[in-house]
Amino acid sequence: MSMEDPFFVVKGEVQKAVNTAQGLHQRWTELLQDPSAATKEEVDWTTNELRNSLRSIEWDLEDLDETISIVEANPRKFNLDSLELSKRKAFITSTRQTVKDMKDSMSSPRAQAMSEKKGRQTLLGDGNSQGPQWQPGPDKYSRLDRELQTANSQFIEEQHTQQQMIAEQQDEQLELVSGSIGVLKNMSQRIGQELDEQAVMLDDFSHEMENTQSRLDNVMKKLAKVSHMTSDRRQWCAIGILLAILFVILILFYAL
Repeated sequence: MSMEDPFFVVKGEVQKAVNTAQGLHQRWTELLQDPSAATKEEVDWTTNELRNSLRSIEWDLEDLDETISIVEANPRKFNLDSLELSKRKAFITSTRQTVKDMKDSMSSPRAQAMSEKKGRQTLLGDGNSQGPQWQPGPDKYSRLDRELQTANSQFIEEQHTQQQMIAEQQDEQLELVSGSIGVLKNMSQRIGQELDEQAVMLDDFSHEMENTQSRLDNVMKKLAKVSHMTSDRRQWCAIGILLAILFVILILFYAL
């Protein structure tokens, strides 16, 4: 696997996002366990940032699932064996389970009860006790913006990669279709040439047949003439022989 493999690029970003989400989840758990340690603003900010981070990770995992589906559809093109695909699927499964565990803890009845308790304390004025008020600060908001921008950039890059892969597949299919069309075109041209040659041969054969027929007619006419002439000669010969015999008989008759 080369460094250009998009899976490993996205995998590294997902691992960083998971580490960040785990840190936020730990802080979120600490705030709920000790409601007096922070204000409602800090709890709300941490909760929202954690949810956004988990949502971004889920999107990245869906994109990784799509890349694996593409590889499974054409394994020869990407030169990946079943062991590597199993490792990638295992990473996606384990990461998705980690995200699910954090989401389940956020939606658990205990977490909901602690969040409601924190809200009631704020409404009753506990949040106005002396002490420094927590402020998210520009660095935290800027970090959230950076993470959102990173997620958007990753999504755009992944979409671009997928579109490029689809375009390459379409180009390959078009090349196959064009090759098939070229073969059919050559075959049709050859068939047309053979038909033309056969048509010429048939024309020549028909001309030869006509010439042969005319020659046969001439021969038959000549044979008829010869046969007629031969028949006339035989008749004259027979008449001559009969006259000679008659002449001899007359001579013998008068001689006797």
